[in-house]
Amino acid sequence: MLSIALALTLAFTLVPDSIHVLYENKDVDGLKALCERTEDRMEDLMCRYRLYPLTEEAEYIADIPTSLDDASARELALLSGLWGYRVAESSFFRAPRYGTRSNRLMREAREKNALEPFVLLINGQSLLYRPSFIGGDKEQAREQFELLCRVVPNNPDAGITVMEAQVWHWYALRLLEKENADRVHEELLAANPPPLHRDFLEDPPNIEEPRS
Repeated sequence: MLSIALALTLAFTLVPDSIHVLYENKDVDGLKALCERTEDRMEDLMCRYRLYPLTEEAEYIADIPTSLDDASARELALLSGLWGYRVAESSFFRAPRYGTRSNRLMREAREKNALEPFVLLINGQSLLYRPSFIGGDKEQAREQFELLCRVVPNNPDAGITVMEAQVWHWYALRLLEKENADRVHEELLAANPPPLHRDFLEDPPNIEEPRS
């Protein structure tokens, strides 16, 4: 695999005030202003997907559709991710229904393009956070993120940076207690990541496996 330093030099040039730049810099006001101007369905889904974890404001996941007509793999993956957010915030009784919707949308996305960067990212996140007794698998998640690290440099319009891909791959390595996780962690911090990723690297969330 390419070293992190080399991979970062191959990353696409960031466009000022683009969704992913504002997201990685935790510029909530700038991202909200940008998203208020969008009239494109894919960009609307992207804005919701990026804004919700920064704000936890319910409006971004409250009125999402259950399906999309003539949707791309990226749109289906983003909608799957939004329903995943709904699962995390829902009651015990609604979570299974929302989870089923999220999984169905991800299956449709993977059928369209299993190598679409957002399919790899969101499917990996789902495998990582989902309990093992309902299909979660940290090693499969790591494989998705490793593949994401390889495809992102060749997809300059992906809306995902090499740094984001590498951070998620490191996180899976850490949860799997891989020996090289600490080395990757040091390399990522040395690469001067933007605020969102630096915060994640310095204070990663814990995932506790619930009892079945």
